[in-house]
Amino acid sequence: MTSSSVSGGVQEVCQNLMHLPLNAMEVCWIKDIVVAVTGENMDAMKGIIQKYQHQRISLVEAGVTRHRSIFNGLKALAEDQPDSKLSKPEVVIIHDAVRPFVEEDVLLKVVTAAKECGAAGAIRPLVSTVISPSADGCLDHSLERARHRASEMPQAFLFDVIYEAYQQCSDYDLEFGTECLHLALKYGHIKAKLVEGSPDLWKVTYKRDLYAAESIIKERISQHICLVMDTKDENHVGHRLEEVLKDELNHVKVTSRLPCHTGRDLDQIMSEQCYSYVCVNVMTSDFEEIRKLVNMLEESNLSILYPVVVISVYFLDYKSVPFDQKMENLMQIREYAKEVKKRNILLCGLLIYYPQVFYLPQDPSCLT
Repeated sequence: MTSSSVSGGVQEVCQNLMHLPLNAMEVCWIKDIVVAVTGENMDAMKGIIQKYQHQRISLVEAGVTRHRSIFNGLKALAEDQPDSKLSKPEVVIIHDAVRPFVEEDVLLKVVTAAKECGAAGAIRPLVSTVISPSADGCLDHSLERARHRASEMPQAFLFDVIYEAYQQCSDYDLEFGTECLHLALKYGHIKAKLVEGSPDLWKVTYKRDLYAAESIIKERISQHICLVMDTKDENHVGHRLEEVLKDELNHVKVTSRLPCHTGRDLDQIMSEQCYSYVCVNVMTSDFEEIRKLVNMLEESNLSILYPVVVISVYFLDYKSVPFDQKMENLMQIREYAKEVKKRNILLCGLLIYYPQVFYLPQDPSCLT
């Protein structure tokens, strides 16, 4: 499935929002992303794209209204434009940059519905009653809240349906209209399929909303721990640690991975957007593996947005490891932690010395 996402006009508050991770940028089946940006913000947006190494993004100049901005974005995807560099998609998604928490399943639902019906959009229940005032400022009438819904983003369309609708738009539509689904109905006679959206589709409108958005992101990134283990031996105490984490932190997603030796390993870990790592080192007492992981995290630019926490756990046989080497290992962790802290990576080291022969309890909770 090849789809493209077109953002509406980017408001001033989006200069901050574009520093936040937008899920649409991580969806592999979206081929191109077109963002409409005002002329005075174009250089700033180019700098953000370069800094965070966003891929598949093209910029177009925004219009003076929402519909004019979207029309400019659609033109960038149309084959009838002489300077078009992008291929025309089968389905196009229209989304607002000020709704940064859209999930992939919502995108997939509206795209699937659009392929069947020609147009589709997310909706949510009304939280306030809508009233219509009279010319003298008095109540004229109100709508029954249970019968109506709030139109949200994202919305998806067969490209030809929405592009032809915009080509037929009147100046009044382009100047005062706000609803893309209405244009598909008015000019294309397409009745859009309405898809129930999630509560996370709320719109960041005011500057204070940025603090709420940041709080949501911090909560989300704290709900995932990636456990990197250098052994497949399920009888080792390191695997018991994984069981304990899953048991004690039942509200947190815990995934396990082998050390990163290839680019594919890195892609697999980085794609999960995890900010908390526990690295269990059983087969080696040096810090080569942890250095590889930290270097990969730095190259991914993950720590630019928020601190990445890495806890390195070493299981060492106390009889076979001399005391001097123990102290050397401890000092290496401390010095390396100071170094990577400058890169917004918080490294903690935990050295566990144990006898070569030890008893593993059947009940993992005994390890806590």
